[in-house]
This record gives sequence, structure tokens and C-alpha cells, in this order.
Amino acid sequence: MGGIVTRYLLIESRDPFGSTDYVRRCELAAALRADGADVTLFLVENAVLGTRAAARPQALEKLAKQGVQVLADEFALRERGIGSGEIAPAVKPTDLAALVGLLAAGARATWN
Repeated sequence: MGGIVTRYLLIESRDPFGSTDYVRRCELAAALRADGADVTLFLVENAVLGTRAAARPQALEKLAKQGVQVLADEFALRERGIGSGEIAPAVKPTDLAALVGLLAAGARATWN
């Protein structure tokens, strides 16, 4: 018999280069995933600064390999001049409608 899988949505808005909370959010995502949860990390506002492949986003790559879905707000990316060719392969650009959809589907959400 399969159990119910809990879905988590971790919304991160802080600059990954100036906030230790960003690292903690990634650690939380990894721990929840290791416990068998379905986890999405949604990057908004300044958190998208760490999505550039040149920024060496090891944490995001590691999360993706562990099965965490990593999404980034397209509007925030555009506002910060980050083009689609600059984004790390682990990150999927999407619009805020995806965020609303995850919330509407009942994901347990936290916002930082």
C-alpha cells in the first residue's frame, strides 16, 4: 500500500550571496526530499540571482539531482537581466501562475 506523499513548496526571495537563510532553505528542501516528500523550491525576487550557470549554483544542481523541482520566476529573471541562456540547467523558468497552481493543489508552503 502506498502512502500519501506530502508536497512542500519552499518559496525563496533572498539573495543567495548575502543571506544564510538561502542556504538553510536549500538544506530544508534536501531534508524534506530525503524523507520522501515531493518538494519544489520556487525562486522569486533576488533569489533568482543564484540561477546563473556562471554563479556556480552547486546547491541548486544538487537539489535537482535529489529530485527537488527548482523553479524561478520569469519576471524576476527579466527584471534582473538574466537571460534564458544564462540559467543553470537545474532551474526551470516559469511564471507565477505555476506558483499559484502549486498552492491551489494543496502544497504546504513556506515563504522566506
